[in-house]
Amino acid sequence: MTALTLALVAGAVVGLALGGLGGGGGSVLAVPTLIYLLGFTPAQAATASLIIVTLTSLPALVGHARDGNVAWRTGLLFAAAGIVPAMLTGTAAGHLPQTALTIAFALVAGLAALRMLRPSPARTTGTAHPGKAGAAGVGLGAVTGFLGVGGGFLAVPTLVGVLGLPMRRAVGTSLLVITANSVAALGARAGSGTHLDWAVIAPFTAAAVLGAWDGKRLSYKLKGATLQRVFAWVLLAVTAFMLADALL
Repeated sequence: MTALTLALVAGAVVGLALGGLGGGGGSVLAVPTLIYLLGFTPAQAATASLIIVTLTSLPALVGHARDGNVAWRTGLLFAAAGIVPAMLTGTAAGHLPQTALTIAFALVAGLAALRMLRPSPARTTGTAHPGKAGAAGVGLGAVTGFLGVGGGFLAVPTLVGVLGLPMRRAVGTSLLVITANSVAALGARAGSGTHLDWAVIAPFTAAAVLGAWDGKRLSYKLKGATLQRVFAWVLLAVTAFMLADALL
């Protein structure tokens, strides 16, 4: 199978997961896919993943905004707390050993899988604590910059459980946060000298964007909890494989 075909197939799968699971979806699969199927180094995969996440999230953000499902003020404040951490960790990631990046990503992917297997947090009532919201924004920005993942698996439960947004608005707002943090992390990585294979990234991104629309339609046909559980178990398998590859 050629690199172009692999990029198209992998991008479609990542897009399907992203569209089907909302902000907590398949962007976390982009990095291991780029490493193990397309031959990227962890540093290259993290940077490429940020590009893919940004360009895939933007159309989804537009759609949610059109439906009134984006809390702009909340999302911008949440994103603002993560922009500087995203830039700092994005810069630091370029100076770490490849094995360390792989292990760190595997651990975060495992956390994402376990989080998806837990019941969704109930919506809170009352006013969210600004300190908790700020800390969550900082943590999300740091993860995005360091590992090149969108972080929706952290953003959505935080927006629901800490800031009290309904799930649909949390998903839409998480796309705003993800996009802002990804752009900031990309800016920090711009001068790192990391080589990017655009012949792979471009078709991967195009397939992911198209796959996200199909994933959104799929989410209306299948129960969200079923999709989430299947994806979580796949992600746990990816975590185990990456840890074994890095440590053995």
